Amino acid sequence: MNTLTNPQWRNVRLGDIGQSLIGLTYSPGNVKRSGTLVLRSSNIQDGELAFDDNVYVDCAIPEKIRTRENDILICVRNGSRRLIGKSAILDRRVSGQTFGAFMAVYRSDLNPFLRYFFQSDDFKRQIDEHLGATINQITNGSLNGFVVTLPSKSEQQAITERLQDVDRLIATLKRLISKKQAIKQGMMQELLTGRTRLSGFTKPWKNISIARHSHLKARIGWQGLTTGEYLQSGSYKLIGGTDFRNARIDWESASFVSKWRFDQDRNIQLRVNDVLITKDGTIGKVAIVDSLPFPATLNSGVFVVRPIQGAYESRFLYWLLRSSVFENFIASLSAGSTINHLYQKDLITLTLAFPEDASEQREISSVLDDAESEIRVLEARLETARNIKQGMMQELLTGRTRLPVEEVSS
Repeated sequence: MNTLTNPQWRNVRLGDIGQSLIGLTYSPGNVKRSGTLVLRSSNIQDGELAFDDNVYVDCAIPEKIRTRENDILICVRNGSRRLIGKSAILDRRVSGQTFGAFMAVYRSDLNPFLRYFFQSDDFKRQIDEHLGATINQITNGSLNGFVVTLPSKSEQQAITERLQDVDRLIATLKRLISKKQAIKQGMMQELLTGRTRLSGFTKPWKNISIARHSHLKARIGWQGLTTGEYLQSGSYKLIGGTDFRNARIDWESASFVSKWRFDQDRNIQLRVNDVLITKDGTIGKVAIVDSLPFPATLNSGVFVVRPIQGAYESRFLYWLLRSSVFENFIASLSAGSTINHLYQKDLITLTLAFPEDASEQREISSVLDDAESEIRVLEARLETARNIKQGMMQELLTGRTRLPVEEVSS
């Protein structure tokens, strides 16, 4: 609850200005290939509706839980605590559909403004206060009891318009990123297979056995590294698969390790342009060592791959391992089952096609690096826009920053 700074602002309970509805309970027998869409947590991605994982039912649905345009869909129960409270405003695409029992819909005439309250730090704070110690659930009573600070109608409209402007910028950047990613993916399909050749290159391609032409190393089990040895500070970094971010190393997230552990195995001391592959958990994740701000060694669960005597360009291998060629290889290992470990012997069968001319490998890698750099610039702009929006909500929804409006009676 915010301290009121203006007599035209008031604190109200959500239950006093709208209605919270809990969704449909259905059985597996109700699920069909088509029918009424049941909106679930997976249908909310990054604050927007997503339709990659849909469930349809054929059963009786009370009219009151048929969705309407401008309803706000909220995740109120989930095994993952962090997903509680994620929300999206509904549009005409899902009018007349429904939502699952782990979801709620909040219905109010003020939803164009309230959608931003549901994205705010104030809403998240109230969720944290109401969640139980062991049950990840917001009850209907709790949701209706949440308090929102309402300005006058004219200021609600002004705030909504300002935040919608930022939303439009965010949406534009996301569309541009998606377009650039699709272009990059197409370039990978063409350039990494030799279907399209860069100007000036005509030499043939050759197949290379990665295991035979690479130093392939990992931390071996007898070394007995334990989580108790992870340090918060130090001079030597410990890199594991959880430190991969967008196929690069997130040095900020990586723990430190003692000099003794770093010195223990020279084979897994990282070098610039090393290619890394996860071999445990989510197998087949790839990263490249672009730089070494710290001396670093590998945690368990990761292979380091280096060419023997310049057999290939490391950066070209990195791009090949990020392509569908390697994805298909990993999928072939599982053969319909779930595998959670990649063995060195598995890579013996990995043979990939490389341009015979090393300069062509470098040129292709450079083209793809440039394409990804453009995407990273846009992603940085997107992150900035999101931060600006969060800051604006913190200021505008609390009344700390006021917008010039012509006040009318609310």
